[in-house]
Amino acid sequence: MNGERCAMEVGLILGTGDAQYSIDLEMIKAAEAMGFHSVWTSEAWGADAISSAAWILGNTTKIKVGTGICQMQARTPSLMATTSITLQELSGGRFILGLGPSGPQVIEGWHGRPYGKPLELTQEYVSIVRKVIAREEPLTHEGEHYQIPYKGPGATGLGKPLKTILRPRHGLKIYSASVSPGGIRNAAEVCDGVIPVYMDPSNYDAIGTYINQGFEKAGGGKSLETFDVCPFVTVVQNDDIEQARKPVKENMGFYIGGMGAKKKNYYKEYASRLGYADQAEAIQDAFLGGRRAEAFSMVPDELVDKVALVGPQGHIREQLSVWKEAGRKRQVSAMLCRVSSREAMETLAKELL
Repeated sequence: MNGERCAMEVGLILGTGDAQYSIDLEMIKAAEAMGFHSVWTSEAWGADAISSAAWILGNTTKIKVGTGICQMQARTPSLMATTSITLQELSGGRFILGLGPSGPQVIEGWHGRPYGKPLELTQEYVSIVRKVIAREEPLTHEGEHYQIPYKGPGATGLGKPLKTILRPRHGLKIYSASVSPGGIRNAAEVCDGVIPVYMDPSNYDAIGTYINQGFEKAGGGKSLETFDVCPFVTVVQNDDIEQARKPVKENMGFYIGGMGAKKKNYYKEYASRLGYADQAEAIQDAFLGGRRAEAFSMVPDELVDKVALVGPQGHIREQLSVWKEAGRKRQVSAMLCRVSSREAMETLAKELL
C-alpha cells in the first residue's frame, strides 16, 4: 500500500473444516509474512478451536491467533482462563480469546448442557476468566450459571477457593461474537471487542448505537479507543462478479432465512437494521417454505457489496475505500477475512498492509 499505513488491521479466518481436518500452514505463514495481524480458528461440532489455535501458534512466530469463537458452555470458565494463560505464555502473548454462547441446538444437542441466558452467561463467564487471570484472591463466584466453590446437588462440601498456580506475564483480550442489540451492548460493557458476523462499514450506527450503550454501562470512559470492532468479511476475488457474490448470498440467505425461529432471528433483525427489512422478510419466507435457492437469490447485490469484498480486483479496491474510512474512525479495528484464494489475500495485503 502506498502512503500512510491503514489504521485498520487485517485478520485471516479459517473455517470449521471438513470431515478430514487440516490447516493450511503455508497460507498462514504467507499471511504472517505479508503483515496480517491475526488468524482465527472456530468450532461447531467437529474440530475444536483451541487445538487448532495451539497448532498455529506453535508453527508461527509473529501473527496473533484468536478463537472465533469458543463455545462457552463447552468449557468451564476456570479451564478457559488457564487454557488462555497457557497459550499466552507459550506464544509470548499472541493469543486472543473469542467467546460466544453458540445456540441451543449445539449446546443442548451436542454438549448436553443447558443453553441458559446468553447475556448473563457471558457476563459471568468473562468475570470469572478475568478473576483467574488477575490472581488478586482465591476464586469465588455466586451467579445463576456458575457457583464457585460448587455447593449444589452432588457436592461433597470439600470444595475451597483456589488461586491459579500460573502467574500470567501477558494480558488477555477477550472478544464476544454477536449481532443482536443485547449481545453487542453486553460485549461493549464487559469485553475488549465484538465480532459481528458481518457489518456494513457505511452504517456504523446499526451496531454503534448499542456499543455506545454498553460503554455507558461500563463507565470509566470506555470508548472505541480501547474497544475493538472486528467483523467477519468474506473476500471473493473473481472477474465474474455474479459468481463472486454467489457464496456470500448463500451464506447470508442461510443466516437470514434459517438461523432462528420465524419470530426471533437475530440475523434477520440485523439485516432489517441495515435497511433491508422487506427483503429479509421475503428471504425468510422463502427459506422456511423450503425454497432455499429462491431465498439465496433474493439477497440484494447491494447488501452483499456492503458487507463483503467481491468481484474483480478493481471492484474490491473501490469497496475497500469505505472500510478504510471506517478504520480511520476506529469504527472497524480489524477486518477478519475469509478469503477465496491466495490472490485475494495478496490484494488485501497490497491495499491495507
